[in-house]
Amino acid sequence: MSNVAETLSNLIHQTAFFNLTWGNYLMIAVACVFLFLAIKKGFEPLLLVPIAFGMLLVNIYPDIMAHPEDMSNGVGGLLHYFYLLDEWSILPSLIFMGVGAMTDFGPLIANPKSFLLGAAAQLGIYVAYFLAILLGFNGKAAAAISIIGGADGPTSIFLAGKLGQTALMGPIAVAAYSYMSLVPIIQPPIMKLFTTEKERKIKMDQLRPVSKLEKILFPIVITIVVCLILPTTAPLVGMLMLGNLFRESGVVKQLTETASNAMMYIVVILLGTSVGASTSAEAFLNLDTLKIVALGLAAFAFGTFGGVMLGKLMCKLSGGKINPLIGSAGVSAVPMAARVSQKVGAEADPTNFLLMHAMGPNVAGVIGTAVAAGTFMAIFGV
Repeated sequence: MSNVAETLSNLIHQTAFFNLTWGNYLMIAVACVFLFLAIKKGFEPLLLVPIAFGMLLVNIYPDIMAHPEDMSNGVGGLLHYFYLLDEWSILPSLIFMGVGAMTDFGPLIANPKSFLLGAAAQLGIYVAYFLAILLGFNGKAAAAISIIGGADGPTSIFLAGKLGQTALMGPIAVAAYSYMSLVPIIQPPIMKLFTTEKERKIKMDQLRPVSKLEKILFPIVITIVVCLILPTTAPLVGMLMLGNLFRESGVVKQLTETASNAMMYIVVILLGTSVGASTSAEAFLNLDTLKIVALGLAAFAFGTFGGVMLGKLMCKLSGGKINPLIGSAGVSAVPMAARVSQKVGAEADPTNFLLMHAMGPNVAGVIGTAVAAGTFMAIFGV
C-alpha cells in the first residue's frame, strides 16, 4: 500500500503545478494575452501565434529549451535545437529570402528618392543606441536593442546572435515583433502630430512604369554595391536580393513559389516558437526587459518621426509634390507601415491613394535596417 501511495505522490509531484513559480504563471498569462491579440484582434497572427505558443510551452515545461549538457541523457529540448538556428543566424537570413521573393521593388526603382526616406526612418535605431548606453547597457547590447527601431524582427534576432547577445534575444525579439504588430496604433498619432491637414491631403503624381530589365538589375546592383561597401550585410541583403531575383527573373518560378510560401512559413514556425521559448520567466522577468521594451518604443517613435520630418523637408523642396506621410513608412514593417500611410492620408482625403508611393520608403527601410545592422557589426569587428 505504501508503494502505491509513494507512486501516486511521485506522479502528483511530476505535474507542472509543483514545479512552476509565480513568474511562470505570469508568463503563461502573457502568452494567452498574445494569443488573444493574434487570433481575435488579428495582430500579426503569423508571427504572434507561434511566438505566444513557444512562450506558453517553455513556461509550462522549461526542459523544452534545456541544453544537452543539462540533461541526464545528453539530449537537449526540442525548441533548443530550433533556437540554435536563430543563434547561428540561419532562420533570419532565410526569412529575408522569403521577403525578397514576395516584394516588388518597383515603387523604389520608380522613385529613388524613397531611399532617403528609408534612411531617415533609421533615426530611431541610433537614438535608441545612445539611450541604451545611458541606461547602462554595453555597446554590443545597446546595438542589438537599438535595431528594434527598424521594426524588423529577423534583423533584430540576426544582430543579437552575431553580437553574442543571446541572453537578450528573447526580450529583443518579442519587443520587435510586438511593435511590428502595433504599427497601426503607434504611428498615426506621431504622423498627425508633425504634419498639417494640408500636407496630409497632398496628392502625388503617378509613379512611372518600371521595365523588367530594371527590376532584374536592381537586386544584382544593390547586392554588389551594398556588400562591397559593407560586407557584413551579405547574409541579410544577399538573401533578400536573391529572393527578389528569383521573383523578377521569371525563369525560376518553382524557387520563387518555394521561397515565398512553403519555406517562408516553415521558417516562421521554427523562428516564432523558438523565440517565444526564449522568454522563460527567469530570463524575461527582470529590469533589463522593461528597459528593452521602453527603448524599443522610443526607437520606433523616433524612427517614425525621422521619416516624417524628412518627408516634410522633401515636400518643401519639391514645391508640395511629396506627401510627408510616406516618410513614416520608412520603418521596415512591410507592408503594414505603407498601409498606415495610406490610411492616415485617406482620413484627410478619401480620394488620396498613397499606398504605392509609401511602398518605396517601406522596402527601402528593409535595406536600411540591414545596413544599420551591418554597420554595427563592422564597428564591433564581428
